[in-house]
Amino acid sequence: MIKTVRDFDVKNKKVLVRCDFNVPLNKGSIEDDFRIKQTVSTIKYLIKNKAKVILMSHLGSPKGIEKNLRMDPIQKKLGQYLKQDVLKTSDCIGKEVEKAISKNQVVLLENLRFHKEEEENDAKFGKELAGLADIYINDAFGVSHRKHASVVGVPKHIPSGAGLLLEKEVKILSKVLEKPWRPLVAIIGGVKASSKIKVIKQLQKTADYLLIGGKIANTILIVKGVIVGRSWPSEDAVKEIKRLDITPANLYMPLDNLISPDESGKTYIRESVPARAGKDEFVFDIGPETIKLFSKIIKQAKMIVWAGPMGLFENPLFEKGTREIAEKIVRNYKAYKIVGGGDTIFAVSKFGLRDKFDHVSTGGGAMLDFLCGEKLPGLKALENET
Repeated sequence: MIKTVRDFDVKNKKVLVRCDFNVPLNKGSIEDDFRIKQTVSTIKYLIKNKAKVILMSHLGSPKGIEKNLRMDPIQKKLGQYLKQDVLKTSDCIGKEVEKAISKNQVVLLENLRFHKEEEENDAKFGKELAGLADIYINDAFGVSHRKHASVVGVPKHIPSGAGLLLEKEVKILSKVLEKPWRPLVAIIGGVKASSKIKVIKQLQKTADYLLIGGKIANTILIVKGVIVGRSWPSEDAVKEIKRLDITPANLYMPLDNLISPDESGKTYIRESVPARAGKDEFVFDIGPETIKLFSKIIKQAKMIVWAGPMGLFENPLFEKGTREIAEKIVRNYKAYKIVGGGDTIFAVSKFGLRDKFDHVSTGGGAMLDFLCGEKLPGLKALENET
């Protein structure tokens, strides 16, 4: 059983909160603050209950200390949402950090990944982070599939629990696994086959309809010999795909695609069934017949889970498949609609549809691992709290 933040008396206690503030930046400005907003309720709960709040997160994938990946934009945005001062420290461990925590109610630590020990899950680093606080709260579902020091190391040393966002994510996604509303329609797209084959196998067992699009669909068809004469995917993906059964009645692959010699689409774009794309042509979107088929299935759903775009939606010439699937999902008013994954969320945001989904998961890889039935390391760590 995992405790939640509500199970602790946090008054006058130092509470260390693992957040996921890994937001997209453009020239130092936050492009999308969705992940920050999702954790605000946990932070406000702690402030209201008179805790000293210590916030920690990574930002990007720095190699050592990188000025453009400091947490300053996050500090500014948090101050706006909380309507109070948030002090940012110059590091995430050390005496100066301890001093800052003692004098301020809300403190934001510097980027965890400025220390290589974070991703290495270094035991000493995890213990040092834990030493800053009395209680640890994980509110970062998006990194709970990672065995990093701030996720699995800290809970070994101090009482630990889940934040309000993490609790919500687990509750909703558990419903998909255990008691979905039927028909359950799962839609899987995107690029990386190796990260999604496991969830496809799981959803073959649990979904009433499983729709596959994006580059992952073509990768599967190449390995299965439906599409020939194309470049072979990575060996990891090949192993998984070879074990994948694509014959079940609930599995639907693209009937047609939009293809072009290059992603600009300036030379030409044509419709083709997957097996008839030329060796110098590439698939950049699902075609009109696939859109019709997928739309008909989506209309029947009572629950929809979507992870991965249908094509290169960033180019307006190839956005139609992803946009129309998104529109058909949100028009199904009787269905409970879940979307997750960075590219998919970016797509529905681009089309102005993000707020039309019932749940937008803050995790991409974490959501997929959870839907595979795997015990996420970050959740497992909370079960072993002291």
